[in-house]
Amino acid sequence: MRFKLLLFFLLSIGIGYAQKQPFTPAQLFKNEKTNLLQALPTIRDWADDSHYLLVKNEKEYSVDVKTGQGSEFRLKGGWTIHPPMSALTGEGGQNPTFSPDGKWLAFTRDSKNLYLKDLTQYQEKQLTTDGSETVYNGYAAWLYWEEVLGRNTQHKAFWWSPDSKYLAFMRFDETRVPVFPIAGATGQHGYLERQRYPKPGDPNPLVKMAIVEVATGKMVWADYDANADHYFGTPFWTPDSKALWMQWKSRGQDTLKLVAIHPETGNKTELVSETQKTWVDWLSDVHFVKDGKHFIRMSDESGWMHLYLHTMDGKLKNPITSGNYTVTGVSHVDAKNGLVYFTARKENSARIDLYKVKLDGKGLQRLTFGEFSHQVQVSPGGSYFITTYSNLQTPAKMALLDKNGKLIRELGDAKGTGFDKFTVARTELVRVPTADGFQLPVVIKYPANYDPGKRYPVMISIYGGPNAGRVYDRWSYSPQEQWYAQEGLLQVGIDHRGSGHFGKVGQNFMHRNLGKWEMEDYQTAVKWLVDKGLADPKKVAITGGSYGGYVTALALTRGADVFTHGIANFGVMDWQLYDTEYTERFMDTPAENPEGYKESSVLTYADRLKGTLRIVHGTMDDNVHMQNSIQLVDQLENLGKHFEFMVYPGARHGFGTTAKGKHAQAETARFIYRYLLEKPFPTEVWP
Repeated sequence: MRFKLLLFFLLSIGIGYAQKQPFTPAQLFKNEKTNLLQALPTIRDWADDSHYLLVKNEKEYSVDVKTGQGSEFRLKGGWTIHPPMSALTGEGGQNPTFSPDGKWLAFTRDSKNLYLKDLTQYQEKQLTTDGSETVYNGYAAWLYWEEVLGRNTQHKAFWWSPDSKYLAFMRFDETRVPVFPIAGATGQHGYLERQRYPKPGDPNPLVKMAIVEVATGKMVWADYDANADHYFGTPFWTPDSKALWMQWKSRGQDTLKLVAIHPETGNKTELVSETQKTWVDWLSDVHFVKDGKHFIRMSDESGWMHLYLHTMDGKLKNPITSGNYTVTGVSHVDAKNGLVYFTARKENSARIDLYKVKLDGKGLQRLTFGEFSHQVQVSPGGSYFITTYSNLQTPAKMALLDKNGKLIRELGDAKGTGFDKFTVARTELVRVPTADGFQLPVVIKYPANYDPGKRYPVMISIYGGPNAGRVYDRWSYSPQEQWYAQEGLLQVGIDHRGSGHFGKVGQNFMHRNLGKWEMEDYQTAVKWLVDKGLADPKKVAITGGSYGGYVTALALTRGADVFTHGIANFGVMDWQLYDTEYTERFMDTPAENPEGYKESSVLTYADRLKGTLRIVHGTMDDNVHMQNSIQLVDQLENLGKHFEFMVYPGARHGFGTTAKGKHAQAETARFIYRYLLEKPFPTEVWP
């Protein structure tokens, strides 16, 4: 009887396994229902320390953490949430931003001047009048939008004080910045865009910081030389509005200073100064402790990003965290109990966890659980947190926990009822050793019907920029990747030593020689794949966009003995052709580092090309100019090299889901089928 039961059990397992089925093109690309995955709850934020905001059926509910019961959420006074009314700004208004007390609206108009609107009397006040085609007040110059303040700012360069009495803004003057022509081909005669774009060694925009007293219109300027060659980063108002803390960086970007500006006089007081032999990154935030006496700063000066406690005059009180791991952010500061909650890549550089520690650095405790990567939302008082957690094998789940990491309840599971019916491609993370001691993280998605005795064509997807790793131990599902796995493609992601997994220690290798260590480490990983019998050495492909396009082109030239195929999308082919702030941060100027620029250029190695390289670029790319690809094309033609070139008229940096984006995706598929899979192209997937 026991034998029969065991036999039945084993047969049941076999039948269950055999029933797993591949996906059809309709299921992957035509939205045919599979129930593979399901949506997690949409939790927008916390209403207070014991209620989170759940969005459901286009309504927002405040949910009690103890009972799980919710009621429709309304702001005090009975108002529901609506987006800001841009109509208040009039025609040409940009970035309308309410003052904290709701009485004023600040905005720019036509990218030139800064305005205020008094919402109690509905009167408009123009704060600046000197805006022009090259002077912008409160509206970021391209370089600052792209590299300093961030794209998510939408060029906004003004900041309200917490008490609503002051408005700080940056003024940019691009008169000295060289113009780069971007040609449009539409119409009978075409047209020309004139972009102010500084390239390495060029003059940068001049920048000044002003503070306006809202009630009187009085304006003071921060005490800096208006013609100095430096950078200003995102500023931070102190909670009491008594000072604006500015970030200042030298043109060489090896020194960062945090400076307090008095809003009545513009006088400055230096708080913190940090200098590194390589470069110093901007502070993404300053965390003020509610005792009014301290603030927390992040720095990687030790070789790893950690937290430091300072008194309000800038003096270092003590390090809060230390060790060979990276702190990724501060989630909450509990001044009453002297605790800071923070996220870090401590247990595993490919995972993120939540921790708490005392402000004096004692009592470090991990609050999240398991071998997962966690994305957390901590309540305003730090009593609870919500985590969305997963790993490469486990679809995301969502849970509510208390401040000690105790589970209160599970909130959702993205794994659908149909998940176990399909053959989902196996994905794993491995570590590949380098000759000098690094353990490179590599993620491998195996062919759906993987045979250990067979070598497979490999496609490596790369970004590759400094501190911009893409290898994490968290769930990721792509219908396209699943399809390629079913077709027999080995898909790989690799992070090099400078990707962030090894802190600033690893990033420092990239200083003054971009491209060198990326190639060293990527080649090491590919050789490991070949040595393990996974990859076919005659079919090693690589692709990426922007910095990934640079790495791809470099792989097919400088790394031509290892990489056989590549699709280089809108990449930098010579660092003299990219912008000042990004390039000089890592490379210094061409005058200071001529050999480094030469060694990092794809053009230097064009004569080594022997594989199949496709170069792809949009004609109106205003980030990485098509000039980059044109110069490489010119060099390859002069050398008599075979290559492919795909041009997208009118396209900017990246193609997204536009018609051109869909075309680029289909052409990538044709490339894969022709050169790697050597199969007929499936027109039912890509017409």
